[in-house]
Amino acid sequence: MRKEGIKMEDKWGYEINTSSSSCISSINSYYHEVLSYGRKRAVIMEAIDHDRNCVLANILAAHLCCSSDPSRVPSLLQAANSNLEFATPYEKTVFETINCLISPNRDDDVAFELHSKLLNDFPKDLVSLKRAQVLCFYMGRPDLSLQLIEKVLPANNEQDFVYGMLAFPLLELGRMEDAEKAAKKGFEINKEDPWSQHALCHVFQYECRFKEAVEFMEECSKSWAPLSSFMNTHNWWHVALCYLEGNAPFEKVREIYDNHIWKELDRSDATPVEVYLNAIGLLLRVYVRGEIRFFDDHLKILAGYLSNRGFWYLEWHLDLLILWALACTRKSTEGQDLLNGLKEKVSTMNSKKGKIMQKGLMLAEAAYEYGRGDFNKALELLGPDFDAENCKMVGASGEQLDVFNEAWYVMLLDGGQAEKAIEVIEKQLKKRGGTLFLWRLLERGYKILGKQEEAKTVGEKAKALENAYFE
Repeated sequence: MRKEGIKMEDKWGYEINTSSSSCISSINSYYHEVLSYGRKRAVIMEAIDHDRNCVLANILAAHLCCSSDPSRVPSLLQAANSNLEFATPYEKTVFETINCLISPNRDDDVAFELHSKLLNDFPKDLVSLKRAQVLCFYMGRPDLSLQLIEKVLPANNEQDFVYGMLAFPLLELGRMEDAEKAAKKGFEINKEDPWSQHALCHVFQYECRFKEAVEFMEECSKSWAPLSSFMNTHNWWHVALCYLEGNAPFEKVREIYDNHIWKELDRSDATPVEVYLNAIGLLLRVYVRGEIRFFDDHLKILAGYLSNRGFWYLEWHLDLLILWALACTRKSTEGQDLLNGLKEKVSTMNSKKGKIMQKGLMLAEAAYEYGRGDFNKALELLGPDFDAENCKMVGASGEQLDVFNEAWYVMLLDGGQAEKAIEVIEKQLKKRGGTLFLWRLLERGYKILGKQEEAKTVGEKAKALENAYFE
């Protein structure tokens, strides 16, 4: 058991009860890996090797192992708890916060309040800020995420990584001009900050600056080799999506899928589930556009991997995509099993969380029916006022969720509800007027209603966009 003794400071300048400089070094390396989305976050385990009684090292490791090696979590928690008496105030606060965060059936609001209190007392701890922002992401609350970053920003002015963390909630709240400004500042401080790069791409993409986004991200890609499987393939997902929305040849989209997303699996330290998330997200976009023939074998292969139940229930957003893929490739039995498991999962949540996740469950059922081709059932589930933007509690950004809006538009047109489709598509075009796919859907809607003049006008607008971004 640890006894009160020498205290050393981490990179934030906060005291930790350890006499091992190597332990501190490993903790600081872990901080960098988290903030830079690196693939070597397991370096925190080395901190324990250097000082097995360090409370901070053990609780940070416990948080990491929740996703990478859950069997180790109890022993790490016990090691941290048994030495808590001699921990510094900072370590005790981090322990309390993470202990709540990783507890079974946690109360998200309590976990948020504990993080908020921690950041009041220790505002330079950007890893706790990142952890809190991830929590807010899964709560579907970018407003809370923004509150946190704005609170600690004065203590971290001009610091690496902080402006990318400011940009993301801003863009999720639709404040694109502010988000672009913050992301550019983060990029100026560190041109290899992937979260600032990513946020800037989000802005370019939302504003239909597709060529600008692609050129920017492909130049940035020179720095992506050290990134985690998720961040590496997610950035490439954005590039592929810009090509897709900008009407580049489909061969370009497939090239990115093959050479940059799927190819990540060739790396010995790849995390397959993180690759699958971005791969299946891209294939759904292609499917909604009626072009899955370019990727037909890819979808079947991926659905085969996703039949493995070890990949289920890790991420709600991933589960939605798996449900669609399984149903779409006629693996309905596995899809029904996954859907039943999600229903069971919601039924065991505390009442507050369970109520919130009803929207997620509705979207899951609709994704399954959409994959099966039962558009009427899917439309009935989604209802007349559906907007995927209201489903962020599944742990997805507005950009990731937008594909469900696109699927809804297509189903409305195919399901005899062209007037409703026109209404919601025109509303979306007021936000993103450079989106060719939406103009083509709008043209189709007017043709269905026999409004040839309107269809002609819209068709001309779509035609002008066909070569507006890429040759």
